[in-house]
Amino acid sequence: MPATDHALELAVGAARAAADRKAEEIIGLDVSERLVLTDVFLIASGTNERQVVAIAEAVEEAMHARGVKALRREGVREGRWALMDFGDLVVHVQHSEDRTYYALERLWSDCPVVDLPEDVTTDGNRPEAAS
Repeated sequence: MPATDHALELAVGAARAAADRKAEEIIGLDVSERLVLTDVFLIASGTNERQVVAIAEAVEEAMHARGVKALRREGVREGRWALMDFGDLVVHVQHSEDRTYYALERLWSDCPVVDLPEDVTTDGNRPEAAS
């Protein structure tokens, strides 16, 4: 069963918030066929620790505005890999070096890519894996 409409809407909102903070390589993955705990992973990169924190905070604010609170959040203060669990959506904001090293999109490469709006995926935001 594919990701719910609610999860996809949250992913788009989170992706737009990340893009507003100049996140790079924003990608959504429909993990609903592989995981029972969530429907979508949203992965984004920041070029430094301050940017990772800013992106994570912007995503959290955008979700709060939609009435969704993080069930769990880790690593936001450190600014290397922020993980925020919103139930149907799990957001990973990684420092670009850590993103390259851990390669989450390769680990989940058998999952369908979520179509995100063009304003989120343009200007170099679309990763090679999604091509």
